[in-house]
This record gives sequence, structure tokens and C-alpha cells, in this order.
Amino acid sequence: MASDSSGMDYEKYWRRLQQVGLNAYEARSYLVLMGHPRFKALELAARARVPRQKIYEVLDSLVDKGFAQVIQGPWLMEQMRKQAEHVGTRLVDDVIVAVDLGRRPFVCTGDSGTIYTGEALILATGAEAKWLGLPSEEKFRGFGVSACATCDGFFFRGKDVVVVGGGNTAVEEALYLTNHSHDVTLIHRRDTLRAEKILQDRLFRNPKVRVIWDSVLDAVIGVDEPPGVTGVAIVNVKTGERTQLKTDGVFIAIGHRPNTDIVKGQLDLDGEGYVLTQPDSTATKVPGVFAAGDVRDKVFRQ
Repeated sequence: MASDSSGMDYEKYWRRLQQVGLNAYEARSYLVLMGHPRFKALELAARARVPRQKIYEVLDSLVDKGFAQVIQGPWLMEQMRKQAEHVGTRLVDDVIVAVDLGRRPFVCTGDSGTIYTGEALILATGAEAKWLGLPSEEKFRGFGVSACATCDGFFFRGKDVVVVGGGNTAVEEALYLTNHSHDVTLIHRRDTLRAEKILQDRLFRNPKVRVIWDSVLDAVIGVDEPPGVTGVAIVNVKTGERTQLKTDGVFIAIGHRPNTDIVKGQLDLDGEGYVLTQPDSTATKVPGVFAAGDVRDKVFRQ
């Protein structure tokens, strides 16, 4: 088994890739629903068919925030898990498919069939990227199509990339990708961006970025063996003209969708599906139910 100095068993996590989802954490009277950042790096890399040894090297990236000596990110995650266990937390891996907030104690059902109960519940299921819904986008997702520049940008070092979108997320993704790519193309369906002015100024000043206005992504073009992106087809919304553009990667940056389906009709949600909480609080309208992280925050996010 491959592992690092902290004793983390990477092979164990590799085998769990197909099981990534919501993890149920039951600690005495507290039931906590959380996302799956532990497996995200492995999941993305596996979908991109990166050799395992390369993944281990990526996971061995250095972290120095708050520590006198440089430490490894995986080691920090493992220490956080051990700390939770040390204070009495019981960690259970499961995928929560239903939540009943209409009775006490609260009841959560896992896809394993296990029933979890708790007098309090913290919803921290996060948010996921929105997609365009194109068949070709789905086909090459993980093979050149991504929704996370910070996750996958290094795969495109020295290559051409395309970013789709016109808000803060799209501009931030495009600017970040200039650290890896020498040619970043931003495709936007309108003739102006929605991003904040300061971000737009930075974008327009960057010589590595060009913008294609009034256009939408019509298809992702690529090859099957080995799977990979070779270009995109775009359509001008004003003229209807369809053109093709060569590229090695496509980043979809059209916003995020909170993972709140399991509490619809039970908690107050805003128009975009984010959990509404009391001012300056994580408390929801249901006493004992709290929301934390990307499931309620549209500003800072992770």
C-alpha cells in the first residue's frame, strides 16, 4: 500500500472514489452533514486518468499556514480527523438520501439503509458547479472539461484553454489560469461582463487573455482514445455564425448550485437554493438546525 510519513493510506482512499458523497457524522446528540473534500483531489485526478504516482506527488503539496515548519496537506487533514475522534466523535461514511426535520430527534437516512438520529443537525453539504448540460460537455468532463481552475489548472500548463461565463467566477478563473496557460479565451454570451469592475480591469490588462463576445458554447470537440479535448464549437448569438476554436481545455464558470435538495420544503431557501439563516448566524428557521459553509454563503465560498 502506498502511504506517506503521516501513515495516510492513499490506496484505501483510491478504492473509495466510487463512494464519494455526503458523509454522515453522528457525535452524541449532534448529527452533522458534511461534504467530501477529503476525496476531491483524488476524484478529479482519477477522472483525468492521472497516474497514481503523480497524484501522490500532488497530494504531497506543502502547507505552511500557522505552522513553524512546513507540513503536508494530507497530514493536516488526517490530524483534524484524529482530533475529532479524540473528543468523542464517531465518524461514519455514508450517503444521506433523506432528511426528516419534522420530528424530534431529527432523522437522516443513508443509502446504506442506516437511520441516523440527532437532537441537532448542521447542514454543511456545500455547493457544486453548474454545467451547461451539453452531451459533449458531459462526455469530456474530467478529460479536458472542468469547473475548477484551481483544481485542474496545472494540468494545462503551457496549453490553450477556454473559460465560459461572464461573472466574477469566470473572470477569476480566467485570471488564475494565466498562471499556467499562455493563451486564455473567455467566451461570454453578452457584450459586457457582469463581473466587478476591478476584476474586469485586471482581465482586460492581461495580455494572455482575450474575450469572445456575444457567443455561446455549442459543443466540445475531442478524441476518444485517449479521451481529450481538441477544440470547441461556438455560436454567435447575434449572427448565428458557428465557428470552431482549437483548445486543450474548457472551464465552465457559470456559477454554483447549493446541495440543498434533501431539505427543500423543510428549510427556507433563497431563489438560488441557498439556505437562509438568521442575520449574523448559522441558525435556520428550525430550532436545532444550522447551516454552514457554501450551502448558505454565496460571497466568500471555499
